[in-house]
Amino acid sequence: MNRQHLMNLSRRFRGLLPIVIDVETSGLHSATDALLEIAAVTLMLDEEGKLYRDKTLAYHVEPFLGARLEKESLEITGIDPTHPFRFAIPEAQALQRIFAMVRAQLEITSCYRAVLVGHNAWFDLSFILAAAKRSHLRYLPFHTFTTLDTASLAAVALGETVLARAARRARIPFDLQQAHSAIYDVERTAELFCYIANRFLYKNPT
Repeated sequence: MNRQHLMNLSRRFRGLLPIVIDVETSGLHSATDALLEIAAVTLMLDEEGKLYRDKTLAYHVEPFLGARLEKESLEITGIDPTHPFRFAIPEAQALQRIFAMVRAQLEITSCYRAVLVGHNAWFDLSFILAAAKRSHLRYLPFHTFTTLDTASLAAVALGETVLARAARRARIPFDLQQAHSAIYDVERTAELFCYIANRFLYKNPT
């Protein structure tokens, strides 16, 4: 990846750096429910100016003290928060590592702020903001209200809002048995975003 490609990535989204995020949680409410998994994917541009999935970073996360663990949510994800082989780390540590990766990408791409790409992105962002507040992390590399939502994008481009259905419409293989894993879902979301963004490829934005 040469410097020109990196600069093109900055211009592609007017200084915003898309970082794909997926979280798995113990419920739907970011203030009370635990962040249990977080995964992030970086994106790059090829020589033709097309986006592609680059690196994946993921962590299992310990529930914060007093977090609500909703049985129905745990059954959907299949996560056992107390399993010793999860090798989970505190949410503050997980976020610090994710944020450090994002800051490094901002520096090499000359982007001024990251923008979270997610499927129903408001959900992922709300859990990141809540965890960052609990962890007393002052600097967030992500824009705090702007997101790029693949559910909305897929509705427009593909006529689907469900991740599995949208992926299949885009001819991206999707295994329902692996779904609800942050790593699997974030990589499929990244591929879906790249597919949609590349359909609207343009050159030399001004």
